[in-house]
Amino acid sequence: MSTDKSRKYSQKIVDGAAQAPSRSMLRAVGFGDEDFKKSQVGIASTWSMVTPCNMHINTLAEEVGKGVDSAGAKSVIYNTITISDGISMGTEGMKYSLVSREVICDSIEAVSAGMGHDGIIAIGGCDKNMPGCLMGLARLNRPSIFVYGGTILPGENHTDIVSVFEAVGSYANGDIPITQLEHIEKTAIPGPGSCGGMYTANTLASAIEALGMSMPNSSAQNAVSDNKKQDCVDAGKAIVYLLEHDIKPSDIMTKKAFENAITMVITLGGSTNAVLHLIAMADAIGVEVTLDDFVRIGDKTPVIADLRPSGQYLMSELIEIGGIQPLMKRLLDAGMLHGDCMTVTGKTMAENLAGVADYPDGQTIILPFDKPIKKDSHLVILNGNLAPEGAVSKITGKEGLSFTGAAKVYDSEEQGFAAIIDGQVLAGDVIVIRYEGPRGGPGMREMLSPTSAIMGKGLGNDVALITDGRFSGGSRGFVVGHITPEAYEGGPIALIENGDSITIDAQNRVMTLNISDEEMASRKNNWQQPAAKYTRGLLAKYARTVSSASTGAVTDKPD
Repeated sequence: MSTDKSRKYSQKIVDGAAQAPSRSMLRAVGFGDEDFKKSQVGIASTWSMVTPCNMHINTLAEEVGKGVDSAGAKSVIYNTITISDGISMGTEGMKYSLVSREVICDSIEAVSAGMGHDGIIAIGGCDKNMPGCLMGLARLNRPSIFVYGGTILPGENHTDIVSVFEAVGSYANGDIPITQLEHIEKTAIPGPGSCGGMYTANTLASAIEALGMSMPNSSAQNAVSDNKKQDCVDAGKAIVYLLEHDIKPSDIMTKKAFENAITMVITLGGSTNAVLHLIAMADAIGVEVTLDDFVRIGDKTPVIADLRPSGQYLMSELIEIGGIQPLMKRLLDAGMLHGDCMTVTGKTMAENLAGVADYPDGQTIILPFDKPIKKDSHLVILNGNLAPEGAVSKITGKEGLSFTGAAKVYDSEEQGFAAIIDGQVLAGDVIVIRYEGPRGGPGMREMLSPTSAIMGKGLGNDVALITDGRFSGGSRGFVVGHITPEAYEGGPIALIENGDSITIDAQNRVMTLNISDEEMASRKNNWQQPAAKYTRGLLAKYARTVSSASTGAVTDKPD
């Protein structure tokens, strides 16, 4: 058997007389004699036709394969799954979204470990693909690169998927006719690519690039472009260097690298989901990232990108002025990034950024550090008697910094959405949507339908929404999610009653149910855990194994 360090795993599958059956099977899928002497690189493709985010990834996987093969290794393309948040949103199907992150992670681990791949390149294009891919690469800890599928182009009149969700609320409010809703529906999604604002997909792509796990500029390319094809070829070539030098995710995904990723998410005004996913990705590689890290870094990091959903620009427009590389260079020069972190190029972050030019004069998407949209993080971690283990809010300052109102309590997303659409929610209310946490949902659904309905109803500045579920990267308004402990575990959110006064204080990072300790204790004593919603199948397995949202909602924590 060969002792080639770049064939650490594949040699066990294909070397020697005893492995003739393995070689025979591989010959049928295109291996020749010389291929058995090469490093094998698994290309984990998330291609499917269930969503525009991933409909083009098969062609990107082929480009990655060309890069791998041209550099002297052997590419092996395989598929894993995807769930579309945008399609399943507001339905029972959305419960499978976060669950799919774990399935993707598990499947990449299973295929590449089972087939003896020496290196892995994963290609993701939708919200849960991306952290699922990174978690799988981290678990395997073999030379690896992530490739982002790229962002979608804008729809007619600068529309995107969130425009459609908000148009539903506007129609329900009588502000637009059905013909206008139908027109927005038909023109907002022009083709392949991930949702166009700084929503979860573009947020995570940017974070992964700042983490060092994708090629420079991989996060800032249109899905359908020559640049994205070249990114794929470059990644295929780069993996061979990583194999030759045995550079693994554990060499790249360090605590300092995660601090870089958190900094990038904040400056871009990124999705609250980044909190959940970065904690989970770090956990997979054995690095401790907690809610406290987001507080610590957030205190000194401004929001400077005027991007949707709270701003006006789309990712495609940021790409036109240079993407995130000039922003990273600015952060590095300001001492806000760790430049000594290793990346998948085999060079440090500082070396990658050395020749990057600044943004063109006159651009208004990325603001100066001294004139930020918000002087500190928009990702505000809250505690207090309603969230003793933490909650995550997205407060840009445009919503105000505090809100006190009377609770209107709903035990599912469907109930809350129907109440908003039917006009039961009024200015001054705090909408409480509970039993939607990782275990209680199960699956921790996103609340884009309710938050978009609030906006469409014209209540964006007049109500707050709190939940033990999550929010889409497209959500905006005075919203708080990831409340822990969740309702199903008997957390304080389970004890709220209609009419209770609730205060959300983003400045002091406290969320308070304004009742006495004695009343809280009494309600806790009378609370009973509801029956599990699922007793068999994937959601039941997930509910039995998933951890708290405050620790990433992962399913492989040791007992």
